[in-house]
Amino acid sequence: MHIRTADFERDLPKVLDLWRTAGPGIHLGRSDTPPELRKKMERDPDLFLVAEEDGALLGAILGGFDGRRGLVYHLAVTPGLRRAGLGRRLMDELERRLRERGCLKVYLLVTRDNPEALDFYSKLGWEPMDLHLLGKEIA
Repeated sequence: MHIRTADFERDLPKVLDLWRTAGPGIHLGRSDTPPELRKKMERDPDLFLVAEEDGALLGAILGGFDGRRGLVYHLAVTPGLRRAGLGRRLMDELERRLRERGCLKVYLLVTRDNPEALDFYSKLGWEPMDLHLLGKEIA
């Protein structure tokens, strides 16, 4: 199994399919369309990673860095391969790349319908934050 930077044209259809079929927790919205993801890829190409073996996509993670804080947008692993360490390897590689950029703190969001993700991230050292999350559509 190999982790590499995603190739937008080659990998995006497979990544979107993985995200759509990953089960509870990944909610795709307007910012997850190919044109919007292309903008993200142009800003942080090295923070969009895929795991593959023999040409098959096994997992993907999309991260970002605004110059101050990092953010994990989506992490998904093919359902039959979960709990085998692939998600951890993707997270480790994303964190390594963020550290190389000088990132000191990273955030991620977990939806209420995904308690398995809370357990997964807790085991990786992530801690809940006491805050309110607010959002607003501006376009």
